[in-house]
Amino acid sequence: MKICRFNDNRLGVARDDRIYDVTDALDVLPALRYPAPTYDVLIANLDAVRTRIEALLPAATSVPVDSVTFLSPVANPGKIVAAPVNYTKHLEEARADAEIHHQNAIQEIQRIGLFLKATSSLVGVSAGVDLEHPNRRNDHEAEVVAVIGKQGRNIPAADALSYVAGYSIGLDMTTRGPEERSMRKSIDSYSVVGPWLVTSDELSDPSALDFELTVNGEPRQKANTRDLILGIPEIIEYASSFYTLHPGDIIFTGTPEGVGPVVGGDTIHVTMQGIGRISVAVRSPKA
Repeated sequence: MKICRFNDNRLGVARDDRIYDVTDALDVLPALRYPAPTYDVLIANLDAVRTRIEALLPAATSVPVDSVTFLSPVANPGKIVAAPVNYTKHLEEARADAEIHHQNAIQEIQRIGLFLKATSSLVGVSAGVDLEHPNRRNDHEAEVVAVIGKQGRNIPAADALSYVAGYSIGLDMTTRGPEERSMRKSIDSYSVVGPWLVTSDELSDPSALDFELTVNGEPRQKANTRDLILGIPEIIEYASSFYTLHPGDIIFTGTPEGVGPVVGGDTIHVTMQGIGRISVAVRSPKA
């Protein structure tokens, strides 16, 4: 099932180039009082929501997929986890290009670990990217995104995929410079996720997904997740050995070689096997 959030926080299901409105399925979510939980309530109750969706779909109204505004399929992730230099060829290009490494030592992921991005950087694909720091290079990074579906700590890789609710396309945007990754990649709108969440029963094996990115039609990145240094199960194992993963936590799994700059007016397209395609507008820095 492809589940999305669209327009004014409507809940939808994507089928055959249409979005079916199943917002009434949100009625099964528990009523909450302060303090709100530090996880995404929809993802935590996804099984119950999906049962209600199935009952609603036969009579649901629909609109064309290109007529809606896509929000991030996860509204309230407790954290955004990201895997740096997780493709060998990207590691090599980062070490070779001074505009990427900025005199920082580019180490293997097994040595430097993962990093966190601010949840305030999260947007849906329709929001686009608002560039900052125009005096610096701002790069695109296409990635497969995994969304955690249930709480876990010290999760073995062999069981890791059972903790995944589903997958999305991600753009891990970055401003190049000397600061830590978590700062340069946490700018507002620099974590793009969407257009929907493909549930893990529909996409059960993320280990060999083709994906590619173009900018204004120019090919930039093309890869397959089989080339990940740490596969998705190993990333989940690694992350959960340091902190508890909660429903709705978002994991950016790493980008391949071919990262490059974008400027205002550009359009980024990403196509990902088993998930779909996104089109993301890039805007110049605000005055």
